[in-house]
Amino acid sequence: MEAAGGGAAYFRRSRLCWCGLILGSFGYYTWVVFWPQSIPYQKLGSLGLFTRYLVDNHLELMYYGYWVAWLIHVGEAIYALILCNKKGITNGRARLLWFLQTFLFGIASLSILIAYKPYHRKKK
Repeated sequence: MEAAGGGAAYFRRSRLCWCGLILGSFGYYTWVVFWPQSIPYQKLGSLGLFTRYLVDNHLELMYYGYWVAWLIHVGEAIYALILCNKKGITNGRARLLWFLQTFLFGIASLSILIAYKPYHRKKK
């Protein structure tokens, strides 16, 4: 949905390249934190070497960082709802889409909502 509706029902989807990058990164992070023994480190080149170092030396920090990252996404999603109120987006479906998209993709979604400038008619 590309800029569906206007004003009260405004919603614009994040770019697919950002969505893919974020999903891939979070997926890899999840894999590293919860199933580090199943990662083929040798086949991943430099990324594998770096990941192996992090798993061997900082796995506990990565575990807590993982949950902090999700908490940040929750905070961004809640802020998206606040911005929806401020910008006059009152349509329930649009608000739900902003919340879910921002929860899943974070700043890639939130930046679109922050940049949105609703049209305000001047009062006479």
